[in-house]
Amino acid sequence: MEPIIKQREHEQMQTQPLNSLPVNINWPERIFSITTGARIAAGGLSRLTKNPLTGLIITAAGGYLLYRGLTGNCPLYARLAAIQKGKPDNINIKTTMVVKRPRHEVYGSWRRLENLPFFMSHLDSVTSVDNKHSHWEAKLPGKVAKVSWDAEIVSDEPGRLIAWKSVEGSAIDNAGRIEFVDAPGSGSTVVKVVFSYIPPVSGTIAEGAAKLLSPALEKIIKDDIHSFKQYIESSSLSV
Repeated sequence: MEPIIKQREHEQMQTQPLNSLPVNINWPERIFSITTGARIAAGGLSRLTKNPLTGLIITAAGGYLLYRGLTGNCPLYARLAAIQKGKPDNINIKTTMVVKRPRHEVYGSWRRLENLPFFMSHLDSVTSVDNKHSHWEAKLPGKVAKVSWDAEIVSDEPGRLIAWKSVEGSAIDNAGRIEFVDAPGSGSTVVKVVFSYIPPVSGTIAEGAAKLLSPALEKIIKDDIHSFKQYIESSSLSV
């Protein structure tokens, strides 16, 4: 009996997968993760000397994609299944600044959406479809991938308020609100910005990278918002 038991144990060891983690992605996505992860990791390593923080984040993102491709296990998908109907954490950005321009000019510059890529470095383009709807294209940190989505303006009070949100099914679920208030004294405007987005937890590789690069995206968006002050104060605008 003992030799038979040992033989069965040996057979079980041979048939047991080396990776004990559950496989929750298919082979086409695993192959795509491996090839894309290798490219992203190489891009991150090349940026380590010029921008160590961004380089490390990008390299980690590439390493993560390599991990999920080699093991077939995606922790983000597992987390999504675990929280079931729950929602992933929002990233909320709130900032206030004083711009040395009249309120109607500041509002007009934001309202003309095509102006946004001039001071928001992560945006490639914003195209107005009609008075309420627009198409946005953005690049992830390090230009490792691009994402696009459609948005709609949900509130527009000329000279006072602009609020928008992405349409259902967008690659990055986001929303924002900007208020314009006369600053004490003449000729300046207090701009209050609230920007919120939910990093995707499933879907395409670009969406997965967006989730992984959330810290870098948050910093870039904050920097871009504050770049608006320099942009509008130093530009001759026609709004």
